[in-house]
Amino acid sequence: MTLRLHVNVDHVATLRQARREAFPDPIAWALACERAGADGITCHLRKDRRHIQDADVVRLRAELSTLLNLECSLDEEMLTLALTSGAEAFCVVPEKRSEVTTEGGLDCLQERARLREAVPALTEAGGVVSLFVDPEPAQLDAAVEVGAPFIELHTGAYANAAPGPAREQELERLARAARHARSIGLRVNAGHGLDYENVGPVAALEGVEELNIGFALVARAVFSGVEAAVRDMRAAMGLASA
Repeated sequence: MTLRLHVNVDHVATLRQARREAFPDPIAWALACERAGADGITCHLRKDRRHIQDADVVRLRAELSTLLNLECSLDEEMLTLALTSGAEAFCVVPEKRSEVTTEGGLDCLQERARLREAVPALTEAGGVVSLFVDPEPAQLDAAVEVGAPFIELHTGAYANAAPGPAREQELERLARAARHARSIGLRVNAGHGLDYENVGPVAALEGVEELNIGFALVARAVFSGVEAAVRDMRAAMGLASA
């Protein structure tokens, strides 16, 4: 199984929206990521439009040569936009206006009713569906119940843990979750808070197919440029240069 790197371009749009300018262009940045070896591009169209805008999604789908993974909440408006986006993959995420970034996994247990409707609809629209969840067996079992083929393990607790025993404990939690997910028929992606220092152990977890990484790449690119930042991340993941 070949591990894939999907680059999240939200924070390029965040920088643009800080001044409501036309630049920096997240689509141009995404294309540079593709040239450097990114296997796909991820973006999150939020209800408050704090970074990615509707027009960005349209342009991304029109201009990318790789896969577009669209993150969206279960909000009716956002699901409607996702269904007509042309994205090849969808990741259903929780969303709160007050949060700086996504703070935790989707509660699949609480959202079972809405997910039973959303997952088939997104699948019918042509996208592979994943659910962004904390590494908890009950959430994984619920993901199977609502028909999702993929889960994306929320790696935030691991990324935020201090290096040493605390981080090792969170890594083992992710490993157990990945094993359990595969045992019940789920495919596994992972992401959130991963950077150049902590990505290696997650990239090495058995069965993880894709990592979604954004902020660390954008921050590195401020100094080194986007293509070098992507190549450096691929190297940190143990992948050969494109």
